Amino acid sequence: MKYFFIFVLIVAGFSTVQSQEQTAKLLQETARTLVQKGDYDNAVVILERAKQQEPNNVDILRDLCFANYLKRDFSKAIEVGKELVEKPDADQQSFQVLGLAYKAIASYKECGKLYRTALHKFPNSGVIHNEYAELSAMDNDMDEAITEWEKGIEVDPTYSSNYYNATMYYARKNNWIRSILYGELFLNLESYSARTEEIKTQLAASYKSLLAPGAIQQLMNNKNTSAFEKNVLEVLVKMTGNVKTNITAADISSIRTKFITGWMQEKQKQFPFRLFDHQQYLLNQGLFEAYNYWLMSTSLSADEYAAWQKNHAKETEGLKTFQESRVFKIPTGQYYFTR
Repeated sequence: MKYFFIFVLIVAGFSTVQSQEQTAKLLQETARTLVQKGDYDNAVVILERAKQQEPNNVDILRDLCFANYLKRDFSKAIEVGKELVEKPDADQQSFQVLGLAYKAIASYKECGKLYRTALHKFPNSGVIHNEYAELSAMDNDMDEAITEWEKGIEVDPTYSSNYYNATMYYARKNNWIRSILYGELFLNLESYSARTEEIKTQLAASYKSLLAPGAIQQLMNNKNTSAFEKNVLEVLVKMTGNVKTNITAADISSIRTKFITGWMQEKQKQFPFRLFDHQQYLLNQGLFEAYNYWLMSTSLSADEYAAWQKNHAKETEGLKTFQESRVFKIPTGQYYFTR
């Protein structure tokens, strides 16, 4: 009997050593599964155990901060988050998660200090510029918000959320040209998400407003319109002709086709722009009309768009295949939106 108990102790000791070697990683994976299932209470418990194993593990601390945020235990999330961002290897997402907790309790002053610290560490972070802008918007400082969204677009042009927010901001300000350009860039960066349909709807509305009588000239005379945008408007006005009052998706597609041809001939060397390169490529591939209808699809009835796709099945399938096979990237150095 004595030897039996010794054997049990040996086995237990071996199991303990083995579990300790795997605990932190396995516990974190288990907690992430629980978070996906919405079981935040147990996820927090398990992540606390993982933290005991590896107290300096930034990934575990970030997950623990986020799980507490989802649990709505914001004070605990802030406590963990403060510890997290003090780590020398804390990343952009570490500051982002702590910022969410500050926003949840409307602690805007502390959150602003956090984002300024983050931007000092990550000056080219589109994520942090967007978070800071959203904080400013929540605090009703829209001038600061758009400044941060614009800066995020300039320094991190492939991060989509800055385009999303800037599109909606400029639509509210009746700045239709910037709303259109940023909206279309967003749709190429984030082509299939819950926000995609919202921006498509706004894009179609912004085009109709831009093509209304006098709208283009008004924007060209606006002191806030950049030289690049004035050149875009200059080419666009040549291509509009006698636009009807009731502008259709077909009208917009026709105007856009004429515009990209004119732009490539007159302005592309002066203002190389990834979006217009993209449009030209699609035109050369015979996919531009399908692309235009995809952009404007929310302005059509479901039956109307389905009928167009059925009558243009080859182009529709070609565009879908192209979109699924490529990643749209915007190079730095093509930011032309300063005054």
